[in-house]
Amino acid sequence: MRGLEEQQSASGFAADHTEKEEEGADDGSLSNAHVISDEDFDTDLELEDEEPRYDPSGRKCYLEVCERLGVVPASYFLHHISDSELAMEHHGLGPKGTQALAVPLVTNTSVLKLNLRDNWMEGMGGAAIAQMLKENCYITEVDVSNNRMGDEGARAMASMLKENSTLAQLHLSNNSFTDHAAGVLSPALVTNSKLQHLDLSHNSLGEAAGIYLREGLSENTGLRSLNLAWNCIRGKGAVMLANGLAGNLFLRQVDLSFNGFGKEGAVALGQALKENNVLEELNISNNRIPPKGVIRLAMGLRANKTIKSLNVSCSMRLVLASQAIGSISAKNKIKMYHRILL
Repeated sequence: MRGLEEQQSASGFAADHTEKEEEGADDGSLSNAHVISDEDFDTDLELEDEEPRYDPSGRKCYLEVCERLGVVPASYFLHHISDSELAMEHHGLGPKGTQALAVPLVTNTSVLKLNLRDNWMEGMGGAAIAQMLKENCYITEVDVSNNRMGDEGARAMASMLKENSTLAQLHLSNNSFTDHAAGVLSPALVTNSKLQHLDLSHNSLGEAAGIYLREGLSENTGLRSLNLAWNCIRGKGAVMLANGLAGNLFLRQVDLSFNGFGKEGAVALGQALKENNVLEELNISNNRIPPKGVIRLAMGLRANKTIKSLNVSCSMRLVLASQAIGSISAKNKIKMYHRILL
């Protein structure tokens, strides 16, 4: 009897052990199936071709904007968008083409120098470039000359200069700027201390422009060179502009050629040279300066210790005046450029 009970007990233990092993096997198969499913799922994700969320070059963004604005993409821009210097002068972009180009440049980190001369961008295109420069903190040089931006473009550029802290050179030559442009740019020059080179040549800045620019120049602390050649600054405007130069402590090069300073402007410049001991190069050629104005200019040079180069071509009409300023220039070791008209 006892042997029979022991045999049944052993049989029961074996049966229980077999059932546990089968349950363990079932659990293991489920676990293995679960792991394999996860691995397969991960593999599927890795094989998927996901499009990048960030477009560092800006090519895709540019194509999308061109399609939205209805303009033909510029192939040169697509090929050179990653260059450090982007030169696209004479490409006929127009206002909309410029607007499309400006959008991807907002986040572009490659372009450091931007040349968009002669693209007929007008005020709308100029405003788009200015808005881009408010956001872009990599571009240091911009040339948007010969684009007929007008005073609308000047207002946009002035607004940009109040916010941008990386731009060092800005060329705005031949953009049909009037005295109103000078009125908005002058306060921007007071605010901005990073811009070092400004070109406003070949515009329509007149007498009022000189008055406006006086404060901007006298309080500016960043500019090292200023080009105001081929404008119409004369009379009281020339005098006020000269007063502004007298108070500036940072400008090294100034081009005032082909304006109309005359005697009044020359007298004011002579006084400015007495007060300014920073300016090194001054171009006042073709300003219709009479002999009396030249003499006063020479008196200013006598007191000045920093001028190294002075261009007075076609501004003197008497040999005596030329000799007076020439002797002072030789004494002060100034490099002179002059041509006498009798």
